[in-house]
Amino acid sequence: MALRTILEYPDPRLRTRAQPVTRFDAALGTLIDDMFETMYGAPGIGLAATQVDVHQRLIVIDISPERNQPLTIINPQILTREGEASTEEGCLSVPGIFDEVKRAAKIRLRAQDRDGNLFERDFEDILAVCIQHEMDHLEGKLFVDYLSDLKRERIRKKLEKERKERATGATATGARPAGARRAY
Repeated sequence: MALRTILEYPDPRLRTRAQPVTRFDAALGTLIDDMFETMYGAPGIGLAATQVDVHQRLIVIDISPERNQPLTIINPQILTREGEASTEEGCLSVPGIFDEVKRAAKIRLRAQDRDGNLFERDFEDILAVCIQHEMDHLEGKLFVDYLSDLKRERIRKKLEKERKERATGATATGARPAGARRAY
């Protein structure tokens, strides 16, 4: 397994629409394992392949504090949506930024597992929100797209400033303490 580099907003590669996974082979298994390692190391609770510059319809998620409930979702389709949840979201591609986003509170999903087996399952609460967040990545969309233009521009400037500070060895102001909010 290997850690992969997570693309950061406003990298234009994050806007690429992912293509369906068609080969369920050892290379896909390696990618999935790498994505879990990258997500856990970030740390985060969800990661889309787009975020590691692989433009396939693949998501990995584990919302458990113990990191022992890995969920691999390939070629996902939301069949139904119910209710509404307003949740504070963060994103590994938009580090240190959190804001409220409204999404469906419950979804029914059709997808494939890492072996290509088709499944349908209901998800609710944080897991439903996380899946929707990651599926947005597969469409080239980020959670900041739900925010106002002004907020999005402020975020872009803040992240650019922090990247410059990191590049020059200065301390980034947006560092997230251990145990703080979770990013998707």
